[in-house]
Formats: sequence, C-alpha cells, structure tokens
Amino acid sequence: MRRSRAETDASHVKLSRRAALLGGAQLLFMGGLAARMRYLQVDQADQFRLLAEENRINIRLIPPKRGEIFDRNGVQLAQNVPSYRIVIVREDAGDVEDVLSRLATLIDLTPEQTESALAELNRSAPFLPVTIAEDVSWDAVSAVSVNAPALPGVSPEVGSTRVYPRGSDFAHVVGRVGRVSQKDLDALEDPDAVLRIPRFQIGKINVEAREEALLRGFAGTKQVEVNATGRVMRELARREGQSGADLQLTLDAKLQNYVQARLSGESAAVVIIDCEKGDVLANASAPSYDPNLFIGGISSKNYDPLLNSEYRPLVNKTVQGAYPPGSTFKMMTAMAAIEEGIIGPDETVYCPGHLEVGGRRFHCWKRAGHGWVDLENSLKKSCDVYYYDLALKVGIEKISAMAQRFGLGIRHDLPLSSVNSGLTPTKDWKLRQRGESWVIGDTVNASIGQGFMLASPLQLAVMTARIATGRDVTPRIVKSVNGVEEPVLGNGSLNMNEQNLRRMRRAMNAVVNDRRGTAYRSRIIAEGMRMAGKTGTSQVRSAVVNNNEVPWEQRDHALFVSFAPYDAPRYACAVLVEHGGGGSTAAAPIARDVMLQALYEGEPPLDAYPTADRGRIETQQKQLRDVPPQARINKGKDQA
Repeated sequence: MRRSRAETDASHVKLSRRAALLGGAQLLFMGGLAARMRYLQVDQADQFRLLAEENRINIRLIPPKRGEIFDRNGVQLAQNVPSYRIVIVREDAGDVEDVLSRLATLIDLTPEQTESALAELNRSAPFLPVTIAEDVSWDAVSAVSVNAPALPGVSPEVGSTRVYPRGSDFAHVVGRVGRVSQKDLDALEDPDAVLRIPRFQIGKINVEAREEALLRGFAGTKQVEVNATGRVMRELARREGQSGADLQLTLDAKLQNYVQARLSGESAAVVIIDCEKGDVLANASAPSYDPNLFIGGISSKNYDPLLNSEYRPLVNKTVQGAYPPGSTFKMMTAMAAIEEGIIGPDETVYCPGHLEVGGRRFHCWKRAGHGWVDLENSLKKSCDVYYYDLALKVGIEKISAMAQRFGLGIRHDLPLSSVNSGLTPTKDWKLRQRGESWVIGDTVNASIGQGFMLASPLQLAVMTARIATGRDVTPRIVKSVNGVEEPVLGNGSLNMNEQNLRRMRRAMNAVVNDRRGTAYRSRIIAEGMRMAGKTGTSQVRSAVVNNNEVPWEQRDHALFVSFAPYDAPRYACAVLVEHGGGGSTAAAPIARDVMLQALYEGEPPLDAYPTADRGRIETQQKQLRDVPPQARINKGKDQA
C-alpha cells in the first residue's frame, strides 16, 4: 500500500534528525580524539620524551672527592690517595674459576678473597665488574696488565681511599672512615643517594664522622647509554660534583706527636689548651691505635688486642673518660667559699689529720695533720681538712654551681665522639637518679673531688684556663673550613672577683714553685716560663692501701692541672695517668715536659729544667726523638 505524502514527509524528518544526532556524536568523538592527540603530542611531549630517554639513558652518580684534614700549620692529617684494585667481568672471563686460579699465581690472593669474589659474581649481572682484590700494589697492577691476554675479563682499576699519614698520633681526634654499612643507612631518615655507591666511605668516629656533611661534598652525575640488558654502551654527558671542604684543626702535629711519645707505656690522657682562643693544641689519649687498619676492614688478629686490652686503646680518655678529679677540684670548693664571703683567703683552719662529721671520721692524706693552714698553704700542701671545713660552710649546691661556671659538669661541643659531660652533683640529682637523700658526708667527699664528682681531662683543662684568665675560655678543635676562620666562642668575663682569682693563681704557683709544694720537683726554672698548677690523686677503691701493694687496676689515678707562664698565661694543661698513683710523681712530670714543648714550640733547652733533672731529661729527649709514631701503637706497660 502506497504511503501518503504526509507519512513520507514525517519519515524524512525522523531520518534527518537521526542523521544529525549520529553525525554530531561522530563529530564530538573525533574532536575529543583530536584534543587527546594534541595533549599527548604537544602538551606532554617533553614528559614522554624524558620517559623514552630513560629507556636508553641512565643517570649515574660520580663520588665526590672527600675533603682533607690538616693541623694548624698545614701538616696533612687525613688525605686521599689513589687505590688500585683488580676487578673481573664474568661474561668476559669465560671459565671464572680457571681465570682466578691463574690470577692467584701472579698476585697475593687468599682463598677467602676468591670465595668472596665468586659469591659476588653469582649475585651480580654477568656484565658488571666485581672486585677481587683491593689496595693492591703497583707491582700487582703491572703483573695483571702484562698478562692480560691470559686473564680474560680481569683488569686493574684506580680509585681513591683515605690514608692517615700521622698514624696513631691523631686516631682519637681525626677518627677514621669506613664503608657505608646497612646500619649507617638505617640510622638516616633520608640517606643521600651517594651513600649507596658500592664501597663508598664515610666518617665513622670523631672529626671524620661529626664533620661528615662538610667533608663528604656533593656527588656529580654522568649520563650513560645502555642497551636493553643494562650494559653501558657509551658516556653521553658528565657534570662534576663538588669536593668536600678541607678542614684545618687547631691541633699542632709536632706537639701532639711529642705528647703521644711522652705517654708511651702509660694508660693516660693529656689536653693542652690555648688560653687566648680556647684552641686545643694537643688532645692525646694513650695507648692509641693505627686508624689505617680500619679503612678496608680490620682483621680479628688486629682488632682483638685493641678490644681486649685493659689499657683501652679504642677509648679517647680525654673526652670519653670521666674520673673523680681528686684534689684538682679543691680550687672550685675554695672559689665557692671565698666568692660567697664565707671565708677570707687569709683565714685559717686547723688540720689535726682528720675531721669528725656526723659520727664519721674523714681523714687528711697526711695522718699527722698540717696544723693551721690558710688558702695558699692548704693548696700548696693539699690539705684535705681545710676543704672539708669549707664544704660544710658553703654547701654542695654552691660548690657545684661554681664548678659549672668553670666548665665542669658541662658537655663541651666538640666534633669528637662520645664527649662526656662529667658530673657536678646536687641534692636533687641524687634523689632523682638514686632515690636517696643527700647526706653531709657526700658534701665532704665532693669538696676534694671524690664521691659523685666526675670530670674529663678536657674539662679540667678548661677549668684551669678559666682560672688562669678569668674569662669564659671555650675549647674548639676546628680552626678553619676551606681557609675561612671559625669563630672563637665564649671568651667573655666570668664576672668573678679578680682579687680572689689572683689569690688562687698565687696558691697554684706555690704548689709548683714553693719548696714545700706538692709539685716542686716538676717546676720550670726558665726565666718567664714558670708554671702554676695543682696535683690530684683520685681514689678508685675505698680501702686505704699502699698503691704498690695492689694490682695495677686497683691503684689510684694520678692527675695534674697547670698553666704557664704564671705571669702571662698562654697555655693550660690537664694530665691524667690511669692507676698512676700520686699526681705529684706520675702526672706532674709529664705536665712539665709537655708544657715546655708547647712554650718553646719544640724541644726546650736543658737549662729550663732543674739541674738535678737535666741528665735524665737529656736521655729521655733522645729516646723520644728516636721513637717513630708507628712503634707506639697500642703499647701498654706490659708491652713497652
């Protein structure tokens, strides 16, 4: 049946509407597709180009050159030297075990090194080089190069490693580096990518570790083209990194060397500080060790003696050790009393050889007593009863507060590991830490640097420098960074009564230069070089027994603090001899010798010593000149 004209027109309208809708949809789709193509090809072109480049170009880090370390006069203490190693590429070697066997006939290659190399080869990609031997000699490099045709896949490489040319002299100051360990990485919240470079070295202790951020520098980068398996085809671009900063320390290598030599055979520590700037000129702990042994990993044969020695060569006794300061603390008790006006410097106290306190008898070291003594005589003769009496009048709080003003009980911020803060106890401290109330006997013990009172040799040197100058002398070890001088810290006035300080210095002068002084035998007689000081004996046992009658580890520690010249102080010094007995016999002679070396900036003339000592000193000086640093490593009394 034929459709009417009206029906035909209506059908055409429907078809036209559908065609328009379909065409519009097609146009919208094509427009969206075009817009997406434009976005990908134009707007995101750089991003996709980079992704394409990453498929064939790798960016690799170039290790920065580590900054070097020097003494105050430019003597090198830590340096970078070329290090040769032998590597092997598995896919080029063919029969790896046969190649390693042939290599072992040319260089010193232990079975352990061979096994380690094989294990690493099995873990690594076949085209990556694996180190077989490190720190090999030039002769070994030459032997491998000459025999290259017989050693497929084996080649020598040159890198850089750390070396400490002064050996054991600066082990406890400069420290050492070592390979980055997983422990090192775990300790960092966001470790620098350069730390993941194989065999990269970082500071482990002391200046090397504490100044790591300055010494490490910043890595460079290089672009290398690699194939689908990751093999490097060629280098495309390189951007060099930034070398680490060079550090100049305040220490004097010549003086440090002498001090270490002078301490040979002892378990001891010496700190010498410049009274003007607080520069630490010598920071010696004995016995010491050779840090070069640790660079590539120390063997058990070398490490066990260091770890197990009763003389503790791995411990820096100058800052890590905290010892009862003994009679070297008496100046603090006296300063607390006279600054408070509790006692005048000319007032006297009677010493019968003991003092009864709370039903307990506290003895003076001289059982017969010293009779009537004033400030100068009490220090000169080291009378204990005088200070017992002062302590009862002034109290522990003021004594400890005075000690802190002079640098005790404070952790001095030096770039050394495990710097000890010592201890200046108070009533609250004992209650908080021990759950016990303070008793009067604790104050009496503290007055002569015993009981809970603890100090490091560094703190005692700072205390002495502050007494000598009346200023807030603050120690520093880093003198400059890349030639830019570091600021001198502190050095303001202690705001102490200058008259009282003068009396204290005069009393310390009498200790050394008065015939009845406890350190008279260790005086300096050179004009303008007189030394003032104070002896100390730190008890390590409660029983009163002669030191010669007990084993070494139960003997008293010997201490001595000093400054010189007396009329115009330049240097302050603290000496500790572990289990050395009396400060006057063991520590004072060492202090006199090292102080003279500092004052004369080298070997002093014999006429600086008392006539009776010159023959012995001449022999001693010759012996010390003839002993090289490496011969002093890890020596103790039973080895010297």
